[in-house]
Amino acid sequence: MHLAHAVAAEEPKGGIAGWATGLVETFGGPGAGFAIALENLFPPLPSEIILPLTGFAAAQGVLSLASALFWTTLGSVVGAVALYGIGAAFGRERMHALWAKLPLVRASDLVRTEEWFARHGTKAVLLGRMVPVFRSLISVPAGVERMPLTVFVALTTVGSLIWNTVLVMAGYWLGDRWDVVGTYVGVMSKAVLALAVVALICYVVMRVRGRDRRGNRRGNRRGDE
Repeated sequence: MHLAHAVAAEEPKGGIAGWATGLVETFGGPGAGFAIALENLFPPLPSEIILPLTGFAAAQGVLSLASALFWTTLGSVVGAVALYGIGAAFGRERMHALWAKLPLVRASDLVRTEEWFARHGTKAVLLGRMVPVFRSLISVPAGVERMPLTVFVALTTVGSLIWNTVLVMAGYWLGDRWDVVGTYVGVMSKAVLALAVVALICYVVMRVRGRDRRGNRRGNRRGDE
C-alpha cells in the first residue's frame, strides 16, 4: 500500500498527516526528523501522529526502522536544545522580574521552584520527555536554570529515544491502523492538560483565600488598636 494512499483518510482532520507524509516520502528520515523538531517547538503539532506515521512508513519500506528512530530522536534533541536556548537567553533575572509582576504569586514560590529543579531537574527532564505537552515545555526551565548542556542533551536523548521508539514501533506493528496510536495518546494528552488546569485553579484559589485571610487578620489588628 502506498503511504500517501494509506493516510488519505486523515486529510480532513487538519492535514497534519498529509503534511508529515509528504516530508517522509520526499526526504525520508531527515523529513521525519524535521517534523519532530517542529513538534518540539510547536507542541500543537502532535507527535502521536508524526511518530506512528513514520513507523508505518518504515514498515512500507519508505525508510529503514533504524533511520526512523535516529532521525526522529535527533529532531527531538534539536527542538529541545532550541527551547533550552530560549530559556537560557531569557535568564533567571528576567524570570524573577516577570514573576514579580504576576498577580497571586510570591518571590518565594519561584525560589522554591528553583530549589526543586536543582534537586530533581535531571529526573524532570528525563521523565518529562515522555509526558505529552510537558515533553516540550520542560526544556525552557532547564535553560533558565542553566542545567549543564551536556547533561541536558544526554537526558533528552535518552527520554526522547524511549518515547519515539514506543510510538514509532506502534506504527510499525499496527500497519495501516497506525492512527489508533493517536487516539490513545490524545486521551492521555487531554488528561495531562486537565490535571494541569485543575492544579492551576487550586493554586489560584489557595492564593486568593490566603490573601483574604491575611487581609482579615490585618483588619482585626487595626480594630483591636
